[in-house]
Amino acid sequence: MTSSWTQPPTVAIAGGGLAGLAAGCALSEAGFRVTLFERRPYLGGRASSYQHPGTGEIVDNCQHVLLGCCTNLLEFYRRTGVEDKIRWYENLTFLEPGGRASVLWPSRWPAPFHTAPAFLRADCLSLADKLAISRAMVALAPSMPTDRGETFLTWLKRHGQTQAAIERFWKTILVSALNEDLDRTSVPYAAQVVRESFLKSAAAGRMGIPTVPLTELYGAAGNYIRLRGGEIQFRAGLESFRAQPEGVVVTANGQEQRFDYLLLAVPFDALSRLLPDSPAAAPLSEMLGHFEPSPITGIHLWFDRMVSDLDHAVLLDRTIQWMFHKSRLIQAREKGSGSYIELVVSSSKSLVEKSKTEIVDLAVREMRDFFPAVREAKLVKSTVIKEINATYSPRPGMDQFRPGPATAWPRVLLAGDWIATGWPATMEGAVRSGYLAAESLARIAGSQAARFLVPDLPASGFMRLFG
Repeated sequence: MTSSWTQPPTVAIAGGGLAGLAAGCALSEAGFRVTLFERRPYLGGRASSYQHPGTGEIVDNCQHVLLGCCTNLLEFYRRTGVEDKIRWYENLTFLEPGGRASVLWPSRWPAPFHTAPAFLRADCLSLADKLAISRAMVALAPSMPTDRGETFLTWLKRHGQTQAAIERFWKTILVSALNEDLDRTSVPYAAQVVRESFLKSAAAGRMGIPTVPLTELYGAAGNYIRLRGGEIQFRAGLESFRAQPEGVVVTANGQEQRFDYLLLAVPFDALSRLLPDSPAAAPLSEMLGHFEPSPITGIHLWFDRMVSDLDHAVLLDRTIQWMFHKSRLIQAREKGSGSYIELVVSSSKSLVEKSKTEIVDLAVREMRDFFPAVREAKLVKSTVIKEINATYSPRPGMDQFRPGPATAWPRVLLAGDWIATGWPATMEGAVRSGYLAAESLARIAGSQAARFLVPDLPASGFMRLFG
């Protein structure tokens, strides 16, 4: 990458989540002088961890997982030197109340049939359920459907899905992936998850789980930026900005600083509070008005004994959707005698108004349905973390309101999992947004052939026929 710079251009990045960190790392490597502003005392944004004051434990704000198809997230991990902090799994366990397990795993059959042998053996689905799911997969495999304003639940019913197939398969995988109920999810978003994670290849569907607390994982990106001459300012949330022809003036903690460029890598609701009251901001403000948040709830439970030998599992037919056995996942905890469990409820609208006690009681009661050892175990401590604005709701028609990186101000750009990346609000989407914004900014600044995005994982087997 070449440029005509005599001095490294300076860029302020507002937001230390994955979008801001990905952009900061890419721009630092490209020769920009990066200053990243983060209102919290740690990095990671909604994918972070901290010492919980009520328990004294280091907790993630919510369990985050990735798939093999997340090519840009994996490149980001390699770039920052933390790819060895991810543990990979090929098997996915579905537990029914009572404890019966169905396990999906890839075979040597070519895609999209690589999970067919395990799928056909799954006890949690009847033959009618499996035939219905197979018909829907045949409809989704050839190409991505367009957004016609239809919800995915309507699409499923139109394609003859049984109620059990909807509840135990489609709802299980898609509500967790998209953080929204099926009757509020657009067809293209759902189809992309299915095609990328289930149909494209066996490698695409592998699940990766961090083995260290999230802030430790993403703190490495801060070090990457510092080693290349950048700066991280903690407890310094951006309060306002003023775009000028030759630069941008930002205000943080009541102090003004001047930069050549500004990259706003904040959630959509935070951005709406930062925009100036001006005609230039009106179109973006109008677009932001169409976004609605969707919550995620993480429930952390510490038991006095081991309650399961599983690292993780999908829990069927209950409020709780996923169990992650942190005692077995986090390296520093693997030799303990008790069980630290994190439970996840995506699109947790039903829990928003409930108290911590109500949620914990619900979680323990449901855990007993799946894990008999919980009935004899003592709950030592617990906490509940609600991310009320965890992601935007991927409703039908939302893509028309997702902006690109450019704004009305030539020196101000956007990043975040909510902008137009071609992906839903995931960690992969966040990193892609950061790289897209970095590419745009580098081109504006005069760099040639600025390219940070990496290609999608190629299809394998018969899926190569569909591209």
